[in-house]
Amino acid sequence: MRRTAETLTPDTLDLKNYLSKKKAVVDSALEAYLAETKGPASHVVDAMRYSLFAGGKRLRPILCLAGATAAGGTEENALPVACALELIHTYSLIHDDLPVMDNDNLRRGKPTNHKVFGEAVALLAGDGLLTEAFNLIATAEITQDVTADVLLRVTSMIAQASGYRGMIGGQLLDIQWEGKTANPALVELIHTRKTGALIMVSVTSGAILGGGNETQIQAIATYGEKTGLAFQISDDLLDIEGDSYAMGKMAGADQKKGKLTYPSAFGLDRSRDIQAKLVESAIESLALLGPNAEPLRRIARYIIERNK
Repeated sequence: MRRTAETLTPDTLDLKNYLSKKKAVVDSALEAYLAETKGPASHVVDAMRYSLFAGGKRLRPILCLAGATAAGGTEENALPVACALELIHTYSLIHDDLPVMDNDNLRRGKPTNHKVFGEAVALLAGDGLLTEAFNLIATAEITQDVTADVLLRVTSMIAQASGYRGMIGGQLLDIQWEGKTANPALVELIHTRKTGALIMVSVTSGAILGGGNETQIQAIATYGEKTGLAFQISDDLLDIEGDSYAMGKMAGADQKKGKLTYPSAFGLDRSRDIQAKLVESAIESLALLGPNAEPLRRIARYIIERNK
């Protein structure tokens, strides 16, 4: 029997409780999908699990689940893909932290993967998470209620968002332009690809898996595009104004490395203004959707308020 989506309104939605409950759902599923193992692969699986369960917010999988319910569906069909998105996100963090990339020592308040397992194992752990993400999407036992054409569409979208057209392309530009003069158009391109693409595809894939029509899917995709950019602007601002302890990583790292950021291109006040307008525009894009999109509206506002 198909379970109807829970209706959440501005009066009934406690965002902190909502995020906590959805994080628990995702964590439980991830534990089942990537359990501890014995044998020749156990060491790399330990490294994969070390970063996967290091305390992330699970924003991307939560957005996927929220996208499904906003489109009128339920979370069950979206959960495997939601977890796959978290595997991809975690792989990207492991690789970002490597000495050949950003050379960071802390992530989420803990030593980075390569500091614990060594650079070679960390590299393989990231590779393992990425490939396991697509294995998870293709596993028939857990995606049996989703049609093949829907899975194919979602898989293609995720591959593009996480590949050279999206996250990897953005990371390349981020590295190439370190220490160079801030270019507003280029900053937006980097942020849209490096961070925004995976956030956008997270919520959009949820809408598709939730059975949304094309109008709903497009509205949620627009929300995801604007929210993703606003999220990265928050990271830029926190790098300047945030507390290292609260963030679980060193503040000021972007400035030290000469990264192209919104504050470097526009200044702090203008960056905040751009971010606020993006959030309001993201919320406006959901106008045609009913109360089941309320979590998405609240998450957009949370992006400005977060401190880590």
